[in-house]
Amino acid sequence: MTASEIILLVLEIIGTVAFAVSGAFVAIKAKLDVFGVVFVGCVTAVGGGITRDLLIGQTPPAIFGNLYILLIAAVTSVGVFVVAHLTHRRFVVGYEKFEPTQNVFDAFGLAAFTVMGTEIAFIHGLSDNAFLAILLGMLTGVGGGVFRDVLISTTPYIFKKHIYALASIAGAVVYYLLRVFVDGTLVASLVAMAVVVVLRLLAAKYRWSLPKVNLEE
Repeated sequence: MTASEIILLVLEIIGTVAFAVSGAFVAIKAKLDVFGVVFVGCVTAVGGGITRDLLIGQTPPAIFGNLYILLIAAVTSVGVFVVAHLTHRRFVVGYEKFEPTQNVFDAFGLAAFTVMGTEIAFIHGLSDNAFLAILLGMLTGVGGGVFRDVLISTTPYIFKKHIYALASIAGAVVYYLLRVFVDGTLVASLVAMAVVVVLRLLAAKYRWSLPKVNLEE
């Protein structure tokens, strides 16, 4: 296994666990049963990768050849459900305290999958098309969250709060530039992930959002 493949595997595991936790949190808040929590957690974890693979014509998507990733997402989601079930009263009362934790997991999932999606463009020989490479990074990063929000019947998070997609785009741009002009996948991955995580957490902390029109005012 090459260094690049090892980095991709680590990123995939980090992103899978982080997004499964994030998806399970949202599903529990939406009062879904255990199957719903696991299903939403898994979709959040793998939805972006499936979208990316379909866009570049990789069928069936890679996840169906790497079922251990789906298993990791399912086990993680079950774990979150069990913790919430066993600490029900404290979970309900303290949900607002858990939200920052969810934001942290979400930020790391977004960062890992953004970098992974952009790297896929290099692996498939698509790196000459900067727009496509950055788009693949963003779709891998935000796709699962969009599916998650659609499943629980809410407006996708990326369209209304905390410059979510812009953080992913920024990370994809940084990763792409570093991969093109600097020799070192590991360095590019760490720097790009740091950019996404910092932007995401700062946006959540300070409630940064893009301008919108409020027709009720």
